[in-house]
Amino acid sequence: MMRQTTVRPAIECRNVWKIFGKRADEALEAVKTRGLSKEQVHDEYDCVVGVADASFHADEGEIFCIMGLSGSGKSTLVRHINRLIEPTAGDILIGDEDINALNAEQLRQIRAEKIGMVFQHTALLPHRTVRENVALSLELRNVDEQHRLKIAEQKLALVQLNGWGDRLPAELSGGMQQRVGLARAMAADPEILLMDEPFSALDPLIRRQLQDQFLELSHSMKKTTLFITHDLDEAIRIGHRIAIMKDGEIVQIGTPEEIITAPANDYVAEFVKNISRLKLVFAHTVMQPLQDYLRAHDLDISRCPTASQDADLDHLINLAVDHDEPIVVLDDGTAVGVVTKRLLLRGIQGGVDDE
Repeated sequence: MMRQTTVRPAIECRNVWKIFGKRADEALEAVKTRGLSKEQVHDEYDCVVGVADASFHADEGEIFCIMGLSGSGKSTLVRHINRLIEPTAGDILIGDEDINALNAEQLRQIRAEKIGMVFQHTALLPHRTVRENVALSLELRNVDEQHRLKIAEQKLALVQLNGWGDRLPAELSGGMQQRVGLARAMAADPEILLMDEPFSALDPLIRRQLQDQFLELSHSMKKTTLFITHDLDEAIRIGHRIAIMKDGEIVQIGTPEEIITAPANDYVAEFVKNISRLKLVFAHTVMQPLQDYLRAHDLDISRCPTASQDADLDHLINLAVDHDEPIVVLDDGTAVGVVTKRLLLRGIQGGVDDE
């Protein structure tokens, strides 16, 4: 009998609360016992609820996006991962290690060796060269100069900044400075990257280029990444899964397809209503099971075009344009479903069809 392998969470948050204010513990107790709202907590206890009972996990190698508007709690939540912020309640685990249980020296070690962070503002040291900025984390770990500068050059090459190591940060564009920040975060070869709106201050074209570059690096290096953004398009483009936050709470976690096709509430539905579904919704979601279709229709499936169950709507549209017959959906070579033109249109529209 073969054992099923499970992916181990690299990061896990369990019921994390962060309430800012001198009476935070009292406020938390009142929220739990009396069900106070965020506004009531502020009025009665002069406290602010930053994160409310947040739970999620990010698997090894996953890009997990946390998305929300300003004030939603997304940046507050991610700063708990390397304990830049202490939680009011809840558990934060890196692998099997409880971050809250670490002493100061252990915390410094895990920050230096396991976690890299990239902020919106890179905070490069202005009087140090690009190479020296990238090597800073290794310098703090007492790595010898020759070795750390060699590693810095390797990381600069990864972000396509070969030949820029001797320049000062002021000589670089905003997009190039952001690449230096990414190279600096990777120099210590961390297991985890925390990225807090790293591209949001950049022009759209540069932003998309850096997204592409980050995705290429992520695919090759397989780093677990928490990626914070206020832009749902960016979250959908980058994330394997997305957590959407509102008023300190996580209101939905899912793949881009799940978020688009099954929003948890009106708040999420409002976010996704203008998102194109063509590259995000797949055949397995819009198809009708083959046997159900055959009970009501005569169909010679040998004459039909075929597509994988993971084919997106864009690919299905191209097939439908060139063929009159329904599209037969395959799972590992076996026919499992049918996509008619009507089902395809419903999938594009976002509706449900009981054909």
